[in-house]
Amino acid sequence: EFDPYFNYRATEYLYQHGSQKFFAWFDDQVWYPLGRPVGTTIYPGMQFTAVYIKEYLFKDMSINDICVYIPAWFGALQTATIGLLAYECSLPQSTGLTVFTLVSDAFKGRRTDVPAPPSTWRNFFLGVPGPALEVGVVATMIAAVLPASLMRSMAGAYDNEAVAVFAMCLSFYFWCRSLRAGGGVVAAGLFGALSGLAYFYLVATWGGYIFALNLVGLHAAALVVMGRFTTQVYVAYSLFYAVGTALAVQVPVVGWTPLKSLEQIAPCGVFLAYQLLQYCEVKRKEQNMSRETAWKLRKTVFLGAAAAGVVVVVLIAPSGYFGPLSSRVRGLFVPHTRTGNPLVDSVAEHQKTQNRVYFQYLYHLCTLAPVGFVTVMFHLGDAPSFLLVYGAAAYYFSAKMNRLVLLTGPIGAVLGGILIGRVFSWSVGQIWSLLFGGGGGGDDADKAEAEAAATGGKQKGGGGGKRKKGRRGADVSKTSFSGFVALRDSIQSAGSSPGGLTAKRTLSAVGLLFIYQFSTGLDRMSREVSRGLSSPQVVFKGRRGNEEFIVDDYLDAYKWVKNNTPEDSRILSWWDYGYQINGVANRTTLADGNTWNHEHIALLGKILTGNIDASYAIARHLADYVLVWAGGGGDDVAKSPHLARIANSVYRDHCPDDPTCQMFGRDRNGNPTKMMQDSLLYNLHSYQIRPDAQVDPEKFREVYKSKFGKVRIYEIVNVAKESKEWVADPANKLCDVPGSWYCPGQYPPALKGVLERKKDFAQLEDFNRGKGDDEYQKQYFEGLENPRKVQRKQKEQIGSVLSSAAAAVEGREKPDRDAGSDQFVAPKSTIPSGDGDGADESKPKMNLPNKDNEQSTPIQPRPKPTQEEIDDVYNRWENSEFATLTWQMIKDGEVEKLENWYKIEPLAPFVRSEDGRGPMWWAFENKNQAIVKLLINQGVSHDDADKHGKVPADLLPSD
Repeated sequence: EFDPYFNYRATEYLYQHGSQKFFAWFDDQVWYPLGRPVGTTIYPGMQFTAVYIKEYLFKDMSINDICVYIPAWFGALQTATIGLLAYECSLPQSTGLTVFTLVSDAFKGRRTDVPAPPSTWRNFFLGVPGPALEVGVVATMIAAVLPASLMRSMAGAYDNEAVAVFAMCLSFYFWCRSLRAGGGVVAAGLFGALSGLAYFYLVATWGGYIFALNLVGLHAAALVVMGRFTTQVYVAYSLFYAVGTALAVQVPVVGWTPLKSLEQIAPCGVFLAYQLLQYCEVKRKEQNMSRETAWKLRKTVFLGAAAAGVVVVVLIAPSGYFGPLSSRVRGLFVPHTRTGNPLVDSVAEHQKTQNRVYFQYLYHLCTLAPVGFVTVMFHLGDAPSFLLVYGAAAYYFSAKMNRLVLLTGPIGAVLGGILIGRVFSWSVGQIWSLLFGGGGGGDDADKAEAEAAATGGKQKGGGGGKRKKGRRGADVSKTSFSGFVALRDSIQSAGSSPGGLTAKRTLSAVGLLFIYQFSTGLDRMSREVSRGLSSPQVVFKGRRGNEEFIVDDYLDAYKWVKNNTPEDSRILSWWDYGYQINGVANRTTLADGNTWNHEHIALLGKILTGNIDASYAIARHLADYVLVWAGGGGDDVAKSPHLARIANSVYRDHCPDDPTCQMFGRDRNGNPTKMMQDSLLYNLHSYQIRPDAQVDPEKFREVYKSKFGKVRIYEIVNVAKESKEWVADPANKLCDVPGSWYCPGQYPPALKGVLERKKDFAQLEDFNRGKGDDEYQKQYFEGLENPRKVQRKQKEQIGSVLSSAAAAVEGREKPDRDAGSDQFVAPKSTIPSGDGDGADESKPKMNLPNKDNEQSTPIQPRPKPTQEEIDDVYNRWENSEFATLTWQMIKDGEVEKLENWYKIEPLAPFVRSEDGRGPMWWAFENKNQAIVKLLINQGVSHDDADKHGKVPADLLPSD
């Protein structure tokens, strides 16, 4: 993990400087040269928790040790809270209904009360009604060892989710507790407010609070649809939302987004709808309205409110009041597995979840939890219905994004606990009746509960009042589900026979054996997973044959940076490692896991995946060292196609007309494409390992290589000191007001030409701001979903260009042919001559158009040159007649003549003059897109730099 290093650094800063300076902390050691206002861009709940524990609970412990233990401590609290949630949703007074009852009520417009819990053997033996205690205990035991819970609760995994999942479960528990049948309005208000308080703690800790907010809002809406809206439910949700939102807006990183963001506006709508519903209910009771009149009132009130809402939205939406959906959230609702943002798509945790991941983290709960879900449907109530909403939402979202498997842990443990707890309770009940005679009462209890649910919640023999008669005197208690009651009675009658009792006792033994097998299997699985989770990424075990050893390359590399580089050194690396470099080596980094600035990361990707010479020209203005992860596996070269895509999302000339950068990668044999082979990252990664990787010692000097080759560090030679000093000058900071703490930095002026070519990334979620980039997104998705189709299209485009060239050769500009000859004749030319004397006879000789007479001279077209021949011409910088000829033709815009010439002489596009410039530079200088495309199709790079470090795009006229 990378995040714990930043989280600890932030906690240390808070502990040493206090909260006031923490919220005014602008860190210029990160995101160089821009910096980051940490205090206002962080969810600080975990940091404040650690400092509170240090100052008030464990004063003798170091802040480091507290941060190490917090995940384990809160993992234990999370486990207990999951048990309480399972217990609350299994109490008899909360589970006396079924899904059939709710459907019947919805159609008949009535509300069935949950029946009082019957007396059973459990009351006598355990002192707790129903199987709730067994369910709670089993759910707690499952949560304690479930890999999905362990993944964020291992000591040392100091990440936000370690605290946030506990806060989320606590908020869910209080929400369900506020809905307990018979609890009353006062209890509903108390626990609703506590749920809002726990929600605030979640908001302060983790950006995933949006899931919890929408889940409770969705359940509140579902209760209305199910006909379960009451004053108790109204008070519970109103206080949850009011208290939670009032506190949430106090968190700087959140601000007013709960009332502005499209991701959070739905729960606000539910809150407003609850106020209207309660108003209608009060009026209905005051005026003793009939059902039909009450519905008319609701229709009038809601239509009026909807009209007013539309007017408000129309007035404020154009001002940009409503915030957009984030790419991560939007990606959860689209049919494909990508978000449209290559930065988000590059993160492994954001990929679609594979089935094996569920088994790895949930074990056999993958099978048991769905059965538990169905079980809840037949032991239903206001609180248990929340489990159905949670279960469906968690499964849907976790299937869309790998990291959201974390959300399935609590609900998986609860549903598994409900199933296993009820099986255990029933099995023990059968054994109890066998040992102590017929006083078990388990079957009687089940019968009483089911019968009460089937008869509209009325108990036999009183407690339910008089039964009302219908128009024909029919008993209302005889519902359309009475047939199920008769079927159940016949089954129970058969079960009471001697053979039936034997069968039930046999099943109880099988049930207990199954529970034992499940328990031992889960224990074994959790131990295996915990061993893997216990190993940090920065130091891990390796194995060679029977030999086991410690691989500490990453830690040693960071220590080397700390001990062997100046304190003001700037380290260029991919953003993944920024937290570790900053936290361990205490050096300035260009980016880290916060990923708040897409355009800055794209510049970083452009440097790493661009031509090594062009990248050097940029990097020397931003960094002193380059750190590369090597050694195979998930190293930087393996990640580099993602880096190229991110770069191209902002710098569209990086991979022209190819948002997925198909030209950057490896072929089927594992060989790099030309673009990858020329890149800075590939050459620094593979230098002295692969023969095609070269590093100019006058630009990069390797200063460190780790023991196992996992990390390589290069010093950038001839760093631009003037740029470094310019960035460090306080006069060049962009403070919001003089003397303010908020003072972002700026890029040095030397990079102006590069930055002018960027196009700020317009994400799909910007649709409501009119910033879409439909064509780019279309090509991006097409490239990801069907890369072969894109490759075919590129080949067709190249073929089209070649066909155009052939047509030009066949047309007016085509050289004459001698009768009966297949030889081409070079076009006439009036190009000024260059100095062609002294040519090396060992070098390839190129065909030059005849310029000495008006007659054409037949020339045999050159066969397709080898890569060595191309490299020889391309790397031979000299003022020649070929360079002069090419410059003049490009200046005059003679595209067809160039096409003809390149057909005859395929080496001509690669000539370069003494200053390192060639056709691509001159085409950009003259803003001739047709020639640029022609040269790209000929295989000429647009990322290389001349001897001054300028790439072709740098020559674009400013106008």
